[in-house]
Amino acid sequence: MRILLVEDDLQLAAQVGDALEEAGHVVEKADNGQDALYLGTEETFEAVVLDLGLPVLDGLTVLNQWRAAGRDMPVLILTARDNWHEKVAGIDAGADDYLTKPFHMEELLARLRALIRRAHGHASAEIRCGPLVLDTRARRISLEGRSLSLTSHEYRLLAYLMHHPDEVLSRQELTEHLYAQDFERDSNTIEVFVARLRKKLPADMIETVRGLGYCLRSPGAAAP
Repeated sequence: MRILLVEDDLQLAAQVGDALEEAGHVVEKADNGQDALYLGTEETFEAVVLDLGLPVLDGLTVLNQWRAAGRDMPVLILTARDNWHEKVAGIDAGADDYLTKPFHMEELLARLRALIRRAHGHASAEIRCGPLVLDTRARRISLEGRSLSLTSHEYRLLAYLMHHPDEVLSRQELTEHLYAQDFERDSNTIEVFVARLRKKLPADMIETVRGLGYCLRSPGAAAP
């Protein structure tokens, strides 16, 4: 999943960023409100971790402008322990959850998993698509009860497809959720990973939609 991390404390940003990447996410960072506003408005993210005490533009202003622009990605705000009024203002502005500093990294990761699941209509930590089951806590995908052997990039790609079943996803969107912006990307990368996944999945489960991209087809779903 592609996460936007907005935090001006560079040490904390590095720690959170490392934890998110270790959990399999692609992380884009901003250390001020102006850059955060631009990225969250122009780019697509599965979730945002947003500190409210930011330079240039404060986090609450950024969040208000995102919501006013129709940006509906889940937002987890970070607040100082004693600033209860920030929590209330953040929730009223459209935040989906909050976490007070200092916090345990595992709690942040768990809250993000829950936000992303709920955004896609999943209440359980397990996401199912036909014979496939994604365990978001263990970062494991099984097929008919047997764990699939996947590389980290294969897992990221298949997990993203499973969060968006029966949706046609462009190569550009899939690439953005596989690699950070500063990573040198090969135009054939997605085709290579899709080909690898098809060898491990039931026939025709990943459909190529000519000129548009790929779709993970759930059993019984009609073609778009």
